Amino acid sequence: MRKSLSVAALALLLSSCTMIPDYMQPDFAAAPSWGDVPGYEIPDGTYQVSDLGWKEYFDSSELWLVIGTALQNNTDLKLAALRVDEARALYRISRADLAPNINAIGAATIRQSSDESGASASTAAAGAGASSGSIKTELYEANLGVASYELDLFGKIRSQNEAAINEYIATEQARDVVRNALIAETANAYLQLLADQKLLNLTKKTLEAQQQTFDILSQSMERGVGTQQDVARASTAVETARVNLHQYTRYVAQDKNALFLLIGVPNDDAFLPKTTLDEIRINEQLDPGIPSQALLSRPDVKQAEYQLLARNADIGAARAAFFPSISLTGTYGFASPELSSLFTSGAAGAWAFMPQITLPIFQGGRNTANLDLAEIRKEQAIVNYEQTIQTAFREVSDELAARATLDEQLKAQRRLVEAAQSVYDISDARYRTGIDSFLGVLDAQRELYTFQQNEIQTQRQRFTNLVNLYKVLGGGAQERAVLAEAAEMPEVRE
Repeated sequence: MRKSLSVAALALLLSSCTMIPDYMQPDFAAAPSWGDVPGYEIPDGTYQVSDLGWKEYFDSSELWLVIGTALQNNTDLKLAALRVDEARALYRISRADLAPNINAIGAATIRQSSDESGASASTAAAGAGASSGSIKTELYEANLGVASYELDLFGKIRSQNEAAINEYIATEQARDVVRNALIAETANAYLQLLADQKLLNLTKKTLEAQQQTFDILSQSMERGVGTQQDVARASTAVETARVNLHQYTRYVAQDKNALFLLIGVPNDDAFLPKTTLDEIRINEQLDPGIPSQALLSRPDVKQAEYQLLARNADIGAARAAFFPSISLTGTYGFASPELSSLFTSGAAGAWAFMPQITLPIFQGGRNTANLDLAEIRKEQAIVNYEQTIQTAFREVSDELAARATLDEQLKAQRRLVEAAQSVYDISDARYRTGIDSFLGVLDAQRELYTFQQNEIQTQRQRFTNLVNLYKVLGGGAQERAVLAEAAEMPEVRE
């Protein structure tokens, strides 16, 4: 008895072990701070972007509507969610290998043989009418069987299970990558629509003003006051504005199509902007934190690390393949010549136990090649992890650099528009008093229109920068954690 307990304890101990290498997170492959970002200073009263949900960050009911609709209906996000379900199912399949498969088996054998020939006939032939002197035998069996259950003495199955659960979690992080990208793309598409609508309205007003100027000059020329050259110059300004009008009209229509595609609904005016670009509010008090804190909360970085963990577990499975494997097959049940007495005391009991051990001796180098492959894939995963962090650091640095300059650029652009407006007003007044020619008015008008367009584009870039900062800094990490806890999660570890 003591010997049996020792053997059982040893088997249990072995079955709880794996040959997975100890995991060591690769060194953080990025600068330790954002200190080399020129001009960026953290404002007072800042928030960690990872702590802010998207509704807290985008302070606009219209943005809430379009982003919330996109999160419910976008097909890319639905596909990402289905891939998570697929990974969960694969994990459950892998986990099922840790437990034996027990099947109920029922069988009936009916034979009929002739005294003259001794040949067997089928039951159907017997039903058609057997010759006299034949012998009919019946045997009914009911068994419970364990089909080829492998004892996981060296942790091969557990290693495969570890790889499967990390692949599952990596797939969840991949879905979060799609989710964050969708939030940013939807917000940017909405802001682009607002910007192009503002440019379209500006162009309409400019065209109207230039058309009035053209009409006045044409009437003056008919009275012999104006010149044909002034009328021709005014005509070029009108046609230039008309070209821009058609261009921005096309852009607005395309922006609407892009927005409807992202939110996953047919064209519906209820989702179109009711406000202007100037009325949009986005949280600007952002603290990027230290790089390791900001970047490691990004879902793409987490995805890369879980993929690395999965490849690390593959090495444990490949190592275990070099060692013997033991499979157990067994049955226990009853047999009876009559179906009615199969489960009575008259039925005969029977059992079978067939352990099988397989020792790899010659595999043609297969196991060695599989181990080399697992180690190479782990090295690839390490490089991918480091590359993901480096790319993330660059993306954040670029957006912080833009954040440090776009505010001042927009202020300077607005001052430029004010100055251009003054130049136009003075030029128009001097022309009307006969001091200067119409050429000065035309040049001032063109400059003013160009600077006004640039102001709107810079305003849009500033909003886009704030949206992209939310994305690249791993915004909504706390929100994603809450959603993950609310979702049905398989058990991650034993």
